[in-house]
Amino acid sequence: MSRLRRIIAVWAAKATGFACRITGKQGVTLAGQIALKIDPDILKELSGQVKEKIFVTCGTNGKTTTNNLVCSALEAEGKKVVCNHTGSNMLNGVAAAFAQNASLSGNLKADYACIEVDEASTVRIFPHFKPDYMVLTNLFRDQLDRYGEIDITMNLLKKAMEMAPEMEVIVNGDDSLSTYLAMESGNPYVTFGIGEQYFKDQKDSGEIREGTFCKKCGSRMEYHFYHYSQLGDYYCPNCGFKRPKLTYNALKVHAGDNLSFEVNGTAIEANYRGFYNIYNILAAYAAGKEAGLKLTAYNRVLRKYSPENGRNEAFHIDGTDIILNLAKNPAGFNQNISAVMEDTKEKDLIILINDNSQDGIDVSWLWDVDFDRFKNAGIHSITVSGISWRDMKLRLKYVDIPSILEPDIEKAIQDRIKDGVKNLYVLVNYTGLYKTHNILKKLEGEQK
Repeated sequence: MSRLRRIIAVWAAKATGFACRITGKQGVTLAGQIALKIDPDILKELSGQVKEKIFVTCGTNGKTTTNNLVCSALEAEGKKVVCNHTGSNMLNGVAAAFAQNASLSGNLKADYACIEVDEASTVRIFPHFKPDYMVLTNLFRDQLDRYGEIDITMNLLKKAMEMAPEMEVIVNGDDSLSTYLAMESGNPYVTFGIGEQYFKDQKDSGEIREGTFCKKCGSRMEYHFYHYSQLGDYYCPNCGFKRPKLTYNALKVHAGDNLSFEVNGTAIEANYRGFYNIYNILAAYAAGKEAGLKLTAYNRVLRKYSPENGRNEAFHIDGTDIILNLAKNPAGFNQNISAVMEDTKEKDLIILINDNSQDGIDVSWLWDVDFDRFKNAGIHSITVSGISWRDMKLRLKYVDIPSILEPDIEKAIQDRIKDGVKNLYVLVNYTGLYKTHNILKKLEGEQK
């Protein structure tokens, strides 16, 4: 009977996903919800059929990119991988990833699983399977009305780690919060990070830093240098807590039109922008190495890897180069601003901010973003859009940056394609991402 339930659940998930795709809806969460309703044990049963290892990727920023890179690295080694590529990272989305990858007979043929998991959902997902590895990218403030203060997120992750005591944590050693959590968990762990100071001008910009106080003793943390936010070479002058020796240490870092660094004697290159992507690429490399992969094709993986789902996703429409990127919290937005500023050409900018429940209805975090940096970034125009356009327009006005109002994101994009400087960045928060991605795909398709 249980096998029959599993088969019906798999069929239902596949049919739901197909129906949603042809009607232009996302549908992944619904597919998983239906599968779990029919067979509450489907996730436990299918994950148990993974032949080798299960990775989960957690953290505030960089989950989707890191998880997809781990998947691509495994596939380059000839492995068959289950992956929730779209970033649907709560229980229903994870169940859908397994169900939609199963055969019509209800069985799963996979060597590995690479699963992005929402931090608050770990305690709901880990009872279904115990991962072999957790990649922990970073911990920043995110959606305060949903997650609460960062201590709540840390407590949930600690509880999840206790559920899987043999799981190895691959942690960002440059983040004092993530490192403290890994050390206190009792789980085996290794670290990755950027060992040398990259930004030579270390004047304090007033950027919000989460790790101001030591988690061990409460004293104010000090830094030899920052990379951004609280990431850097930290130490507590009172109790001695400090950045540990990095197992995977990125040196000779270059960021600009492309990224490069060396890690443990291996040269890594990627045609991406954004200093923060060094961490994502390094985290995926560390995960592959910890799983025993040779990763001799990793640079080829990076050359072939095409960012998707609005993570530095590139489009070319009617002569305009367009970059779509997710910006959902202060740390992420500040890194988006840095990436925009690395482009020395004149550019147009569209910022879409929504305040739906999935975004976090409290958008006061906009006041913690350093938007004044756009004054010196060669910006031709800024258009504000989305449900919370008034909040965004006011935030820019406060730093004397004029903006254009266009609530309709499709019209905003078309206007900039028609009248812009042919170099457009579109920054959106969570619930605007899927719609904006589809609009850009549609416009790109119409010109072919």
